[in-house]
Order: sequence, then C-alpha cells, then structure tokens
Amino acid sequence: MMIPLLALSLGVDAFAVSISCGMSPGFRKRYALWLGIYFGGFQALMTLLGALLGHSFNQYVAQAGSWIAFVLLTLIGGNMVWRALKGNQKPDETMAFSHKRLFVLAIATSIDAFAAGVSLALLTVNLAVAAAVIGGVAFALSVSGGLFGKRVGETFHKRAELVGGIVLIALGIRSLF
Repeated sequence: MMIPLLALSLGVDAFAVSISCGMSPGFRKRYALWLGIYFGGFQALMTLLGALLGHSFNQYVAQAGSWIAFVLLTLIGGNMVWRALKGNQKPDETMAFSHKRLFVLAIATSIDAFAAGVSLALLTVNLAVAAAVIGGVAFALSVSGGLFGKRVGETFHKRAELVGGIVLIALGIRSLF
C-alpha cells in the first residue's frame, strides 16, 4: 500500500503541470499521450536512478533539486504569463507541445522521484515494480490532466494560458519549501 500512495504523491505535480500544458493554446488531445510518456517515464527513470546512485548523490540533489525545479517551472510559467498578457491570440502549437518543453518539465517534476528512489533502496521492495507503479500512476495522472486542461482551456480561452503560467510559477515556488 505504501508504493501506490508514494506514486500518487509523486504524480500530483505532473498532474498539475499537465493541466497547465493542456490549457495552452494549440494543445491537441493526442498531446496528452506525450505528457504521460514524458512524465511517467521520467518518474520511473528518476526513481530507479535514485535507487542506483543511492546516498552518494542524495545530499546534492536534495540541496539543488528544489532550486532546479523552481527555476525551470518559473521560467516556463513566466513565459506563458508573458505571452498571455502580450495579447497574442493566435494559438502557438510549439508552446503547447514541443519535446524540448516536455523534457524540461519532466525533469522539473521528477526530481523528487530521485529522492524517493534513494529511500526505496533502503527498504525491502522490488525496485522495478515500484518504479513501474510510480511511472504508471504519473502516466495516468498526466494524460488525464492534459485532457482536463484542454477542456478548461477551451472554456476559458484567453485566461487559460495566464492561469496555466501562474500554476507553473506557484509549483516552482512551492518546490522551495
């Protein structure tokens, strides 16, 4: 029961970021699958890396990880807010979906999975199963978050990108505490 709860708590950030991505102008339903692949894949991978690298890197990740997440999420969120306030109403598909953007967001949302992997290595759990559960939950939350965000974005049009950017900035600030 511990692993599914851990997976859910690790996947919440990916869910929130996926909602934000889904609210971006130009987001298409098929992009939700990419959200799941990136966020679920990185959650699983970082869990395994944390378990493999163990304590030797944990102190550095713990110190720098929250700042890395803060900078990445704040920059991307700030860009979304700036674009929304600029008033460009033409949908920009590259903002809603790019592999580069998803890669950066996946790293920012999976840093805590590295620390979780370190902790799991100390327990008697099957790390492959734990990583698969963590990745699977993040995948499901990310796909559903992207689809939900698309629906919200279609409903609120102009304000959706502004709200999405604010959510990313808030998540970045929250990572510091």
